[in-house]
Amino acid sequence: MTNIFQKVKKAHVIMCLFLVSIISCKQEKTADYAKVHNQALVVKVQEYYTQHLDSCIALLEGINTVETVSEKLKKYKSARREFKLIEPILAFVDKENYKSLNAPNILKIEEEDATDIKIRNPFGFQVIEELLHEDDVDVSEVNNIVKTTANRLKLIAGNNTLYLKKYHTLWLLRDQIARIALVGITGFDSPVLEQSLTEAKTNYETLFFIINTYKNEFSNESLFTDWLNEIQTTQKVLEEGEFTTFNRFDFIKNHAHKQLELLAKTAKDWKVEFPLTMAFNNNITSLFSKETFNINFFNDYHQLENAMSDEKIALGKKLFNDKSLSKDGVMSCATCHIKDKAFTDGLATFPKQLRNTPTVSYAAYQQTFFHDGRAGSLEGQIVGVVENKNEFHTNLENLTETVKSDSVYTKSFTDLYGKVSDFNIRNAMANYIRSLGDFSSKFDKNINNKENTLTTSEINGFNLFMGKAKCATCHFPPVFNGTVPPNFTETEVESIGVPNLEETGLDDDLGAYNIFKTEERKYFFKTSTVRNVSKTAPYMHNGVYETLEQVVDFYNKGGGQGLGYKVPNQTLPLDKLNLSEKEIKDLIAFIEALTDE
Repeated sequence: MTNIFQKVKKAHVIMCLFLVSIISCKQEKTADYAKVHNQALVVKVQEYYTQHLDSCIALLEGINTVETVSEKLKKYKSARREFKLIEPILAFVDKENYKSLNAPNILKIEEEDATDIKIRNPFGFQVIEELLHEDDVDVSEVNNIVKTTANRLKLIAGNNTLYLKKYHTLWLLRDQIARIALVGITGFDSPVLEQSLTEAKTNYETLFFIINTYKNEFSNESLFTDWLNEIQTTQKVLEEGEFTTFNRFDFIKNHAHKQLELLAKTAKDWKVEFPLTMAFNNNITSLFSKETFNINFFNDYHQLENAMSDEKIALGKKLFNDKSLSKDGVMSCATCHIKDKAFTDGLATFPKQLRNTPTVSYAAYQQTFFHDGRAGSLEGQIVGVVENKNEFHTNLENLTETVKSDSVYTKSFTDLYGKVSDFNIRNAMANYIRSLGDFSSKFDKNINNKENTLTTSEINGFNLFMGKAKCATCHFPPVFNGTVPPNFTETEVESIGVPNLEETGLDDDLGAYNIFKTEERKYFFKTSTVRNVSKTAPYMHNGVYETLEQVVDFYNKGGGQGLGYKVPNQTLPLDKLNLSEKEIKDLIAFIEALTDE
């Protein structure tokens, strides 16, 4: 069921964007479209996009025309620069192709159901980059990947007409600002060359071009000037930076957030009305705030009758803590998800359970649920708890009858939902869980400039997390889980090689493999949030590690393979991180600063 839910969810997002696009296309044909939406500006953006797309293709194909690896690498870098120039536009107008072209060098597995499993070898820029840096470069393989990548770009070039209203342009700018801050500067897509800062500077060339193209749309000339000055200042900061020492905390706090503020002012200056809201709320000014997100984007059931409200959250909280909902009346959700432990239980595994109890704090900001990602919604996850013989050990019919037998519950559901039903019960509980996670940590307050209390060690730790330690390439900010920004449509699963409790070999839990028995999914687990982990020990899906020091040591050694275990399809980089003792302390100091008040 997991992937059916995901398929519906993905289709919903695509349909929203499709409808917006259709509206644009239809209005483009009206006589006054060019006047109202200034299509002449879009034509300029189109020309810029086409120019650099064509250049990217030519340079990429040039890789196969030269003989030496050094010459191929030079051509690659030039093609990559052109790709980074088109990235802000391509990633907005053609999300799926962009993801394929910029995907990591790991197998792509799509599991819609047991009869529809697709396993694809990766291609694109990251793959080429890694192949060109192997000790023994396979020229034939490089040539094949280059051809595949160039052919995909040609396909895009053959169908690249842009239809952008002003709100599209603002979304495009916002998404790229977020992409740079949350993914780009982490080294996520430049794993070998570590050109992330240079490539971010290149991205800003395109943002500068777009802002400059729309110069006459600004009624506030000083706002336009502020934009140009800010982008140029940001480019200078990036140019002067070095990957391992770059102050990413300062960059986000003083540049990314400032650009979001300028964007909000621009929406007001241009008198833009947004037709809908995606994952990010429109007019956000911070990437690390509860107001950053549209919680309904992560909720499959946000129709009016199921919309969140304080009353429904309160009802859900009562249900969450009610032991009478279980068969024997001895267990509630709060039995395992204890508030003082950040909604975990402090145990390696709860009695008769196979896996460590995950936090439900910030659980809303995911697209899949349970450690193996087998549920596609919070409402769906609750079904698994109700029917599990080692948890509630009942069924939805009995659950509904129990709630109906309580007159207080019956009145509350009648008032809020119209009736008691198993779905309404689950929706109320899910809405309570969606309310958990308020971005109130010391780190959040500091990066939002509400206080100045972070220590040098904590700031260094954040910069390590986002850079040298590579944590943020899997635990993506701002939630620091596996949900990929800036679109937040996918929550990743990873194979990192977690050892068994005796630490004598690989843990025998096969994880996501158990859903559809896909061989390439053995030992894969969802990437959980790092927020509040100071309260959620022990760690990993089996609770093998009792301290954060042990966790960091595991990653520092290269995961399971670094420990000498045979881990098929390990997605964690195999190289040791070589973090010093001080760096480890700083990293943990930052992680502890992610604890909510």
